[in-house]
Amino acid sequence: MIRRILTSSALLAGLVFSGPATAANMTVADVQSVIAQAVNEARARGVAAAIAVTDRVGNVLAAYNMIGANRSFNSAGTPCTVLLGGIPVGCIVITSDPAQVNGAAGKPNINTPSNLGLDGLSIPGPVAAIAKAITGAYLSSGGNAFTTRTANQIVQEHFNPQERFAPSGPLFGVQFSQLPCSDLNINTNTVTIGPKRSPLGLAADPGGLPLYKNGEMVGGVGVIADGLYSVDLRITDFDSDTDELIALAATRGFEPPADIKGNRITVEGKTFRFTDRDSRSLLSNAAAPPAFSTLINPAVGALTPILTYFDGTVLAGQTFGEGPSGFRRDVSGAFAPLAAFVLVDQNDQARFPPQAGSEGTASALTAAEVTTILRNALTVAFRARGQIRRPLGSHAQVTASVVDTNGKILGIVRTPDGPIFGTDVSLQKARTAAFFSNTAAGDELIAGGQSKFVTAVRAFVGPTALADGTAFADRSGGNLSRPYYPDGIDGSANGPFSEPIAAWSPFNTGLQLQLVLGNLATHVGFLLGTSATDTAQGCTALSARPQTGVSRLPNGIQIFPGSVPIYRGSTLIGGIGVSGDGIDQDDMISFLGLHNAGVELGNGVGHAPKSIRADNLVVRGARLRYVNCPFLPFLDTNEQNVCAGK
Repeated sequence: MIRRILTSSALLAGLVFSGPATAANMTVADVQSVIAQAVNEARARGVAAAIAVTDRVGNVLAAYNMIGANRSFNSAGTPCTVLLGGIPVGCIVITSDPAQVNGAAGKPNINTPSNLGLDGLSIPGPVAAIAKAITGAYLSSGGNAFTTRTANQIVQEHFNPQERFAPSGPLFGVQFSQLPCSDLNINTNTVTIGPKRSPLGLAADPGGLPLYKNGEMVGGVGVIADGLYSVDLRITDFDSDTDELIALAATRGFEPPADIKGNRITVEGKTFRFTDRDSRSLLSNAAAPPAFSTLINPAVGALTPILTYFDGTVLAGQTFGEGPSGFRRDVSGAFAPLAAFVLVDQNDQARFPPQAGSEGTASALTAAEVTTILRNALTVAFRARGQIRRPLGSHAQVTASVVDTNGKILGIVRTPDGPIFGTDVSLQKARTAAFFSNTAAGDELIAGGQSKFVTAVRAFVGPTALADGTAFADRSGGNLSRPYYPDGIDGSANGPFSEPIAAWSPFNTGLQLQLVLGNLATHVGFLLGTSATDTAQGCTALSARPQTGVSRLPNGIQIFPGSVPIYRGSTLIGGIGVSGDGIDQDDMISFLGLHNAGVELGNGVGHAPKSIRADNLVVRGARLRYVNCPFLPFLDTNEQNVCAGK
């Protein structure tokens, strides 16, 4: 269901905006029903599962573990179990190994980072279920319903996976967002405002689905029963995936409208996957799920407390768009005329109102300039034709973030129905563009233990790379982060920020993962009880900036398009990132929004001079890209090539 909101802004007169429909949330009874339906299907299949339910903004409403679930074995054949809140819980293993995905025995049980990134790491089953549930919730909205199977399709080295000589997935790298070390995502279960962090980032393992009530997006459910947190390396077939089928049963009565499911949405002429099977493949009796009270039983299963995520008591979800959810309409701030949404704190006050840059220099962004940039970006978004939304003709739904050169958040604003994942990702994108455009980037990476990648990029691009002030958009840095360069050309060597294809996987992307691998390992140890200390709320081992107390990249980097650096004349002063719709739309909204703001301001704030943009660089016969905008992007005009010449 879509409610139409007409803005009063003269800038957007006549345009109609879509936002959340009626207020809705998951009740305690709803959460119990979802779990009971999942258990019912698991029993019908003769398996035990870990199940998690979240609301739209990532609050964990329940984590439940069936007795005997996910009793994986280490390489010595010993069962892997841990205690969470006194409850014995089976482990699952992170793997991209096709032999393991296809069910081979002898799974590893390695709890330290390896040269294969997260591959081989073992974690408690309910932790993986939470990551899946958050993914189903965060990737979906009132206009699109995506699953972890959808995520699987769009994060691999080809789109579609195993389609030779096809470019990488459109959201390549999104799995390393919503990180447990993010300085944006709230990291405690005692505060209900979102967005919340995910223990593993976003999941690409089938078994995470969104939940809807009366057509309104309200949460997600995640299931794991097969002992493996993995990816589907071949999507040319249709699997009968146990995790996905149990999750599908859990959504009975909470299904998304058929018209917004991923399989109704196309990108580059390719249809997304929602699930490989539908309700006809379920074995359980939908009319006879067990009473939830019977499931809290030593012989059946138990609610499972998980540090900072769930305290063992089933909760009702927050209503998205109301203050306690952390997201609501801006009713009196700078973006109220746009019917925009902002993030708020526990006191219902804006968390990130526009503010000045922290550099303390005359060139730093002012609060008024940040407001102008974000307002122009949203104006473009409200005019832009959405790529991944139904019905056709809907406008784009995104989040936009602006940062300074220290990575400090200067402002975040969003359209009403933007997917939640875009909140953290837009911030990652803004910081990534500002960081890699900085002349100090190379030195800071070397000091932070990432000299391997600095050496590689200087051999690849030139000896002054990351020190000469070249302006990098996220599309540019993303080009350098692919396991094939040029992107999609099988047999070519990897880009300098990527691992070689022989070592690359969605769990081992290269610099992106290496920057946060220590944080992830610390967090997993904390959840397993092997470490008393959780990861800090602030990612990477890069040096802290004196103005902010954290590094320039305190929620990691992102490597798919949607950001540009911000300049005053030829001086770098920040970055803008946009996320939530198609990647070309994200590119256009950030690029054109900044350009239009520069025209309005007339004081030199705007894009990098064309002479220093990364698209001047030609490597291996291929030119790096800066941005790529849609050809005919707007709903209200037939204007074409809107980014050309700017």
